[in-house]
Amino acid sequence: MFGGSMERHGHVRSDCDRSTRSTRSRSLSAIPAAARWLAAAFLLASCQIAAAEDILFEGVRIFDGKGAALSAPSNVLVEGKLIKRISTDPIAAEGALRIAGNGRTLMPGLIDAHWHAMLIRVTPAEAFGDVGYTTLLAGAEATDTLMRGFTTVRDVGGPAFGLKRAIDEGVIPGPRIYPSGAMITVTSGHGDFRSFTDLPRRSGGPLTRMEVIGGSIIVDGPDEVRMRVREQFMQGATQAKITAGGGVSSPHSPLDVTTFTEAELRAAVEIAENWHTYVAAHAFTSDAVRLAVLSGVKCIEHGFLMDEDTARLLAERDVWLSLQPLPEMMRLGLPEGSVQREKAEEVWPGIDRTYQLAKKYKIKTAWGTDVLFSADLAKQQGAILASLTRWYTPAEALVMATGTNAQLLALSGPRNPYPGKLGVVEEGALADLLLVEGNPLENIALVADPETNFKIIMKDGVIHKNTLAP
Repeated sequence: MFGGSMERHGHVRSDCDRSTRSTRSRSLSAIPAAARWLAAAFLLASCQIAAAEDILFEGVRIFDGKGAALSAPSNVLVEGKLIKRISTDPIAAEGALRIAGNGRTLMPGLIDAHWHAMLIRVTPAEAFGDVGYTTLLAGAEATDTLMRGFTTVRDVGGPAFGLKRAIDEGVIPGPRIYPSGAMITVTSGHGDFRSFTDLPRRSGGPLTRMEVIGGSIIVDGPDEVRMRVREQFMQGATQAKITAGGGVSSPHSPLDVTTFTEAELRAAVEIAENWHTYVAAHAFTSDAVRLAVLSGVKCIEHGFLMDEDTARLLAERDVWLSLQPLPEMMRLGLPEGSVQREKAEEVWPGIDRTYQLAKKYKIKTAWGTDVLFSADLAKQQGAILASLTRWYTPAEALVMATGTNAQLLALSGPRNPYPGKLGVVEEGALADLLLVEGNPLENIALVADPETNFKIIMKDGVIHKNTLAP
């Protein structure tokens, strides 16, 4: 009932009756956030869990993740993990759990395309400390992420493989994770958090703590790139993440520096293509973006300092641009006078301009948050999505966070750990669904308060939250 995958329980009938399942799903959403996943694990152990029962939503208005309007009142049948049937006519579903929509909106689960599951609740110092502690924090945050309506995330840097496995096996509730594994960086690149006492680096020498735990890893030269990218795919990465230019949070990585050479970039792309997936590249400046694109990178993260010619190049090459409407709280949270705050002051004015360029040249644009080291900011995940209305209609913003982001995830091809349609409400799609009080196409602020407005949260056909009266 609370896990993402039921295979490990043998698909036998549950000993818990339907009313018990409904009550327990409501109780999970009511207990303190940090304890929810522990409660879920306890319930999984104490009750024989089976494949989800058939569930019939009746009288709902559907936002399908593609269009700009809600459907007529409709009925949606979920069988197992899939949306089986959608009809404006009554659906015969003997024995199904019936949920009265009463005109509420049924929409796809939300997708965050730029997430760092292991780096939300920790401080920068803790991120490379006790792995057990950081994983427990990440598990609690994963449950809260799901309870905000985010049923899928693309993790673009961090040791999230174990967390993903625990979620997939139903040990704890959380979103689907498309992991990148360790960020691939170079000496003094974005993601190199070493101190000067770690220098000089000796090729083939001992790894630093951040490399050992898989947060980021340093490569210098095409051969090291190939080895480290292969290692991430060996562990289950769905795409590779490299840092092609300087970054805000890294103290020794100036924004103007193009960090990877063309040969190094092409080595990463070569291995990703061998694995039939793609490379996502962190890059701000025109030089870094252009070199990455011309080397075969399929997705640019950020791009906030690129010029118009570079935006045109992305459109011509059909390259994705993964953007984030970074909130002021993120910039102001950096210490005044720090090198990180100084770089943030340079980046933030480019956010609006880059969104304007993305619209002007019709670049394939994904949405994400890029929250780091802040549980408070993570709570604003839905509000950050709603802030897209600076540039888009509510419908356009919600399409971006559902159907469009799902198209980006599909670039991982056979490396996709969750085959099936995501981000849409249509027959045959995976049943990741939100039942919303109200119409988010008219009032996108509804997604900023998921505790109040998301009455049902379903992932893989399993109800994780249900606050409707029995």
